[in-house]
Amino acid sequence: MNDDNNARNTIIFFVLAVTLLIGYQVLVLGPAAERRRAAQENARAEQVQNPDANPGAGLTAPTEGVVHVDRRQAVSASPRVAIQTPSLRGSISLRGARIDDLYLTQYRETLESDANVELLRPVGAEGAYFATSGWTGQNVPGLPGPDTLWTQTSQGPLSPGNPVVLTYDNGQGLVFTRTISVDDQYMFTIADTVVNRTGQALTLAPFGSIRRIGLPDGAGRDMISHEGAVGVLDDRLVLEKYKDWRKEGRIVRETTGGWLGVSDKYWMAALIPDQRRPVEAEFRVTGGEENPTYQANFLGEAMTVAPGATVTNTTRLFAGAKRAEVLRGYSQSLGVPDLDNAIDWGMFWFLTRPIFLLLEWFYGLVGNFGVAILLLTVVVKIVFFPLANKSFESMSKMKKLAPQMEEIKKRHKDDPAKMQQETLALYQREKINPVAGCLPLLVQIPVFYALYKVLFVTIEMRHAPFFGWIQDLSARDPLSIWNAFGLFPWDPAAMGGFIGGILNGPLHLGPVVLLYGFTMWLMTSMNPPAPDPVQRQIFGLMPILFTFIMAPFAVGLLVYWVWNNILSILQQYVIMHRNGVENPIDGAIARLRGGGKAAP
Repeated sequence: MNDDNNARNTIIFFVLAVTLLIGYQVLVLGPAAERRRAAQENARAEQVQNPDANPGAGLTAPTEGVVHVDRRQAVSASPRVAIQTPSLRGSISLRGARIDDLYLTQYRETLESDANVELLRPVGAEGAYFATSGWTGQNVPGLPGPDTLWTQTSQGPLSPGNPVVLTYDNGQGLVFTRTISVDDQYMFTIADTVVNRTGQALTLAPFGSIRRIGLPDGAGRDMISHEGAVGVLDDRLVLEKYKDWRKEGRIVRETTGGWLGVSDKYWMAALIPDQRRPVEAEFRVTGGEENPTYQANFLGEAMTVAPGATVTNTTRLFAGAKRAEVLRGYSQSLGVPDLDNAIDWGMFWFLTRPIFLLLEWFYGLVGNFGVAILLLTVVVKIVFFPLANKSFESMSKMKKLAPQMEEIKKRHKDDPAKMQQETLALYQREKINPVAGCLPLLVQIPVFYALYKVLFVTIEMRHAPFFGWIQDLSARDPLSIWNAFGLFPWDPAAMGGFIGGILNGPLHLGPVVLLYGFTMWLMTSMNPPAPDPVQRQIFGLMPILFTFIMAPFAVGLLVYWVWNNILSILQQYVIMHRNGVENPIDGAIARLRGGGKAAP
């Protein structure tokens, strides 16, 4: 009767666990996502655009209300210079000399779409996002501002090897020249020159500014990747998520060298001031609750420009995809510190970095990130092979001793202390460590998390195909039981709301996660049974529970875990077979051959 009660309690426990999992999705995550979407819609409806202006002290700027227009209208509202590179397309606004129209030609919004990823957006359109630079100073006549119309004095579009030259004569003795060049990746170089013909010495300071008005769609929905303010200032990494950045209001750092910008999960716009000169770097949020403007600014040290003299300041702008190889290359060639820290390596950076480098190396060998994940799994198994071997040997011995342990339990069922004493004595005689079976799993948890982080935040994994139906290792399995594994062209996530959240969450049961559940069940079946009936039933239900937990994870992570389970099963089977221990694989083989149950 006691065992029946235990079984009933175990079933109740797991029903409650699954109910809590689903309830959390429905009552907490679902409403939170709806509130975020509503807030973003309100922000768009009431947003007031704030174009860049001569920042003055602290790089502040007056707010100018702009009625939202279509993006194409916003682009056509100003004369422009085209940008054409192998990686970028867009244009520079001659009004304000802003870089504010940019697409990444090597990346698509979705696998199904041909539309390129949009990075920067002009003032006047919803969600404006742009970069500018220039000069500021007190009592300096006619500094160019956001509405200044510059003149192009060079030929053709901006492209690698063909810089654009813009000029502005303020008619009061100052002549400004802005030369913008770009490489074949994502780096702009902006040289600002001013000639003083006023007849008196002037004091000017260079500045740079990146501004994003409102939040991008989906910002802040996940907890594992960083989106918001990012930079390396005074040799220290600065990371502020949008929510914390908004709460902080203003963050100021004095630094010589370094960089700062605004980061999305895969994309970034970042300013790189002259690495030899001190600057005041600032992250600032202005505007009301419904129309925030997120700014990454720097203000350089003042320069005295004598009559007839010329001064030049050079600023670089990174605007593109956060590819580790590209970022590392810029750090080395330009002397920019830790630019690849724009990728959110996380608190386990000492694992995520080498795992990514190993994946990248394997990818260079085989040309498929899915196969690279399989090879990485083999390396992890080799590293932990001695520990896993000891663990499996210990578990095999425990399974072989299961009848003796059951006998001890029956003999001393009314004396738990004596039962525990004899069980421990049996372990000592047979040199078995019951804790050893948990060690391989425990030591692999950080590796599991680090791989999850790598798959989630590195753009190299975005839209990376494997084989067959798996065309994006960083996304969840596109097939599920709800679309009959792809027989019906239907995405459960499209339903939205309660049903969509559940079907696209813990009930997103695709073929890979079902294979994961099967391999986990097989591993559990090969382990020695727990001495307590309740524990036995709990361990028996664990594969089911973890199948639901793992269902919404990236399919690349599931590929790793399934392959890891298969290798573990093979290793454990060899050890059990060698020691003559009964196991489900030999039993299945015997039944297939018609020989009944396999002999121990």
